[in-house]
Amino acid sequence: MLMAATRNHRWLVADDTSASNLKSSSIDPKLEQATIAFGQPNAEQLLSLRNLRWIHLTSAGYTAYDREDLRSHLRSLETRLTTSSAVYAEPCAQHVLGMMMAFARQLPYAHQTQMTERDWPAAKRREESFLLNGQTVLLCGYGEIAKRLVELLAPFRMKLIGARRNPTGKESIPIIPIQQIDTYLPLADHVINLLPANDTTVGFFDALRLGRLRSDAYFYNIGRGATVDQSALSGHLYAGRIAGAYLDVMTPEPLPPNDFLWNAPNCFLTPHTAGGFRGEMIRLVEHFLENLSRFAHEQPLRNQVI
Repeated sequence: MLMAATRNHRWLVADDTSASNLKSSSIDPKLEQATIAFGQPNAEQLLSLRNLRWIHLTSAGYTAYDREDLRSHLRSLETRLTTSSAVYAEPCAQHVLGMMMAFARQLPYAHQTQMTERDWPAAKRREESFLLNGQTVLLCGYGEIAKRLVELLAPFRMKLIGARRNPTGKESIPIIPIQQIDTYLPLADHVINLLPANDTTVGFFDALRLGRLRSDAYFYNIGRGATVDQSALSGHLYAGRIAGAYLDVMTPEPLPPNDFLWNAPNCFLTPHTAGGFRGEMIRLVEHFLENLSRFAHEQPLRNQVI
């Protein structure tokens, strides 16, 4: 599909290919000849290249490229960097909604009962189930995923608060500067971590910050594993200081079989699949081709970060 739609371009295929669209490539001499890169080019190699005019990543995140030396280099060459966040906003937002609904309707616990005791705790499940309506959600990070999640949560009439580095005042919900988040953490029923991993966010949710959550609050992470002190999170879960956690991203990945998170109470894990869906690769190509047309006609590119 990609080749058929780009017959007027010359394609160079990297020697080190992967079935995963998230795996970074190794250094490849062919990249020196390219004017456009599509995939996950090696970030260190990009620092030495001068021919690239545009880099399009096959991921929503760009952690490996979110560094000042690379930003300065790309800007000096007027090289643009775009992501595929438009592809992943919908599945990631639905994944978070699924997590929230699962906790509200006690689905993980019902499944645990089905797989173990096979008893019938109907009264307990009914009493511990709750409605999302009217609850408070704190969205930490306000990009494409958060914007779509706001739309999905609208029917529940929840109180939604977003936190981002630079509020614009044009957001559809109240937004606070991320530096003020400590004041709002105790107010939230659901804290959703959508932060990217960079120098300012690594270990952002540490023991002190997690300690500001109420004991009946739920914590979700589909941002990056490095933004959470997982040992502290596990400690809070074992102590019952947080009602539960749903994690799609962890550090490291894959999570080792002996990691404490596997057995932490009320902690549920998915293996970095929030963005996955049937037809994902086709949608990635379609998104790239749309941007390629924009690039050829000197129009603004979608999901441009540099």
